[in-house]
Amino acid sequence: MKIIADENIPYAKEAFADLGQVTTLPGRQMKNSDLLGCDCLLVRSVTKVNKQLLENTPVKFVASATIGTDHIDLEYLQQQKIGFSNAPGCNAESASEYMINALFELSEKKGFKPFELTAGIIGHGNVGSRVKKKLDTLGIKTLVNDPPLQDAGDDSVNYVSLQTILHECNFITCHVPLTTDGKYPTYHLINKSVLNELAENTVLFNAARGPVIDNQALSTLLNERSDLTIFLDTWEGEPVINQTLLKQVDFATPHIAGYSVEGKLRGTQMIMQAAGEFFNKETSWSMCDYLPQKLDIKITQSNSDSLWAELFKAHYSIQQDHNKLVALAKLPRDQLAKEFDLLRKNYPTRYEYSQFKINAPQTSGSTLQAIHKLRFQL
Repeated sequence: MKIIADENIPYAKEAFADLGQVTTLPGRQMKNSDLLGCDCLLVRSVTKVNKQLLENTPVKFVASATIGTDHIDLEYLQQQKIGFSNAPGCNAESASEYMINALFELSEKKGFKPFELTAGIIGHGNVGSRVKKKLDTLGIKTLVNDPPLQDAGDDSVNYVSLQTILHECNFITCHVPLTTDGKYPTYHLINKSVLNELAENTVLFNAARGPVIDNQALSTLLNERSDLTIFLDTWEGEPVINQTLLKQVDFATPHIAGYSVEGKLRGTQMIMQAAGEFFNKETSWSMCDYLPQKLDIKITQSNSDSLWAELFKAHYSIQQDHNKLVALAKLPRDQLAKEFDLLRKNYPTRYEYSQFKINAPQTSGSTLQAIHKLRFQL
């Protein structure tokens, strides 16, 4: 069997060796002629999988090592009887941890106190629900907005309206899929009107999809308001992003919130298992073979606010990712786009909380419990 894979899917050749011969290609550059002998196609979110890409090819199965499916024409796959699988939740832990780290690192940078915030979580799926659990563990008040889940009868949380989030929350973080139709489209969900309702000193995060926030409207607003704190991991038009907005936000990262080692490996393993089931072939590769021994973090602070800031920054400092992306702001647009993708391709090693053992001799029992609940090891 012939398999074509995005070159940024880690260990694709090793993981799919039991299924067939794997050739890797740049995801953004995949074209129809590349797939003329392909049985199985493995992609990430940068590849548009549709009729144009697949027509008159022998592709029988498509898998995306990502949570989202907005880059996949699912209707076309169904019409052509092409199998499909993705990796929902594969990097949700990673993305939720990244949001928590960013919150505490920005609090030091901008001088606000995380524990005094009321968080509004827009989207309570794989990532949003994990963000809520972590904020709950830290004792930060949360409100949740997710009309589709609310309509579906989910009673795991008390849902509130978007207006309530805007009026009662001074930390808003977006974790919705990108949709353009249906009862609750999320394209430009945070539009000019919504942005104009942000309360003074609001902290706004987006690690969903770039077009969930109207980037041009946000840039215009930031020309008028210096009180807002903005973190964007996802951008409209990636990799050709708004260079003015890039220079205006407080944290800017190149769509890598979910880029932990475990998140990537989990995505590979999930689509490998799905492909094995589809083609009725056994697979033996395991992501556990690619993880190191536990890593150590020593905490010196005993004051609660300082302790948490020290812990999250010791785990991973987001300032380094911000600095690398902002350094590209003055490049010509086509060059910035290339460098944006290279930052993603060459992203440094980042492990999830569970890979770290914490040494905190001056820490109280209740704080240690919270640290452990966040999935750090003690």
